[in-house]
Amino acid sequence: MNNHLLILFLMLSGSLAFAQKTEYDTKTNIRYYDDTQYKNDAYKAERCILDIYYPKNTKGFATILWFHGGGITQGSKEIPQALKDKGYCIIGVGYRLSPNVKAPAYIEDSAAAVAWAFNNIAKYGGDPDKIFLSGHSAGGYLDLMVGLDKKWLAKYNIDANRIAGLIPFSPQCITHFTVRKENGIPEKQPVIDQYAPLYWVRGDAPPILLITGNREMELLGRYDENAYMERMMKLNGQKDIRLFELDGYGHNMADPAYPLLLIEVKRVLDMKK
Repeated sequence: MNNHLLILFLMLSGSLAFAQKTEYDTKTNIRYYDDTQYKNDAYKAERCILDIYYPKNTKGFATILWFHGGGITQGSKEIPQALKDKGYCIIGVGYRLSPNVKAPAYIEDSAAAVAWAFNNIAKYGGDPDKIFLSGHSAGGYLDLMVGLDKKWLAKYNIDANRIAGLIPFSPQCITHFTVRKENGIPEKQPVIDQYAPLYWVRGDAPPILLITGNREMELLGRYDENAYMERMMKLNGQKDIRLFELDGYGHNMADPAYPLLLIEVKRVLDMKK
């Protein structure tokens, strides 16, 4: 067994031991906007809710907000099984979808959910300085938009740099294709505007781990977008950003990416000690 496999084995063994002595609780369909915003808006009441899965009788745990994929046109809140029982709180976020709403509504929803976590996670025992954002595809795009364009969280008097880390799976880094479609722009016409994470590259952002499938198997240029994001972030002074390409996997690469997410969370938390 080489050193890397040994380290991974020890980490996973530790997680299993922790899970055996830790009980978890789940709260579902929590509204993350103020109640007044749900009046006379059945769609917001249906979509703008979250589920929280957290370790009971535990203090200071880290939290991972998980944003589902689906091209911002489909999907629903979820708590991935692979992230459960690892000592972390997992929050599955629902958000409104196109064409029922248009940009920036779903980005606003994502920011509101993140703000809810910052303002409420301590009530469950969590540490608001240990909040990570992750998600697959459209969810990864929303991670980056909320984490890089600071105005979304500033609305709630929260500095986006308080986010402990951004760990998007196969995110769109140019303007999302659904945002482009809403504006009559073809899928293969690349655009970088205010709705592109690339537009908001900055050197002082939280740690970032970008994970994609194989560059030849991914969606249109998805690996290349992430490679350009990594390059431009570094040129802007970001020293803690990495790109991991999962060989042998296309866009449906979440299963092999979950262990990388957990390892990255542990790495960042260890740096905070």
